[in-house]
Amino acid sequence: MGSRKQISAEQRKEARKTLYVARLRNVPTSPRKMRIVADLIRGMNVENAMSVLQHTSKEAAGRLYKLLRSAIANWEVKNEGKRVEDNQLYVKEISVDGGRMLKRIQPAPQGRAHRIRKRSNHVTLILGNKMQMKEEVEEVITDNTDK
Repeated sequence: MGSRKQISAEQRKEARKTLYVARLRNVPTSPRKMRIVADLIRGMNVENAMSVLQHTSKEAAGRLYKLLRSAIANWEVKNEGKRVEDNQLYVKEISVDGGRMLKRIQPAPQGRAHRIRKRSNHVTLILGNKMQMKEEVEEVITDNTDK
């Protein structure tokens, strides 16, 4: 492996250490229905997002609640000894993409057929830490003032 490739690989590896990601794939719900619930929690604190998801009557809310708990568990694995309550975790990004589509045939009158598309989706949730973000902003400010 060339040195430039190795350096960029190490940079990506370092950046991945501060990302706390959880993914949910091939959920048998249409992406449109899942996006409605995902838009509710985008940018929220983790505690608020969990309570919103628990009290939302949509079916997708239960799946997103489990996904959020998984992302928090991933954060705990990378930050042993730290408490979730002490750190200001929030939903940094949440994206809902279309998954595979099952195509079925529905009989229609006069010998015709309608195509039924059973959609699924993929959800990616990334948690952020507001305390780390403040530290990074302060570093950038001090770097710019030194020059």
